Amino acid sequence: MAPGAAAGAIAVVDYGMGNLRSVAKALEHVAGGRPVVVTADPAVVAAAERVVVPGQGAMPDCMRELNERGLRQAVIDAAANKPFLGICIGQQMLFEHSEEGDVPGLGILRGQVRRFPADRMRLPDGQKLKVPHMGWNEVRQTKSHPLWHGIADGSRFYFVHSYYVAPDDAACIAGTTDYGIPFTSACARDNIFAVQCHPEKSAQAGLALLANFINWKP
Repeated sequence: MAPGAAAGAIAVVDYGMGNLRSVAKALEHVAGGRPVVVTADPAVVAAAERVVVPGQGAMPDCMRELNERGLRQAVIDAAANKPFLGICIGQQMLFEHSEEGDVPGLGILRGQVRRFPADRMRLPDGQKLKVPHMGWNEVRQTKSHPLWHGIADGSRFYFVHSYYVAPDDAACIAGTTDYGIPFTSACARDNIFAVQCHPEKSAQAGLALLANFINWKP
């Protein structure tokens, strides 16, 4: 076992982007004593039982840092063979391409990452909506999934983003949210679950999702 890894460990991948400590603290709160390790070591990611990839900032910076730190393959491997949770940019990087900086993602899920269309960012009464989408919003659960267990449909989660994922395969969409337009806010396929919101900042609903992830047996 890699140094820094422990039996049943939950690895939070540290590629220099995002508030990793808040993610780790939220996971520790619901982990029932299982070790949570923030790591930039691909060997520790490979040895972990579960992997969480958070992220904030610009997609080009995130992809560059992931590559430069030697973590790209470790993330791809984790997404192929163990319970995997992507958060915010950690969801977006799973897709093939992002309009933000015109950069390729990891291509694990088919589809694009798109910017909110400025001409459609209005409420029904015509009031203009700001981009980034920042604050609390409802997530409608579009299919049953173990990570939704105990979370009411339409629960509110915390968002901060200007881009959203547009999957090619509608079967992978697990949740949608309205902000000017309806957009995909949660994706699920096999051992992968990924969300655009920040569960670590989303009070009880977010903690319930993280607890469900820790107990998930895909």
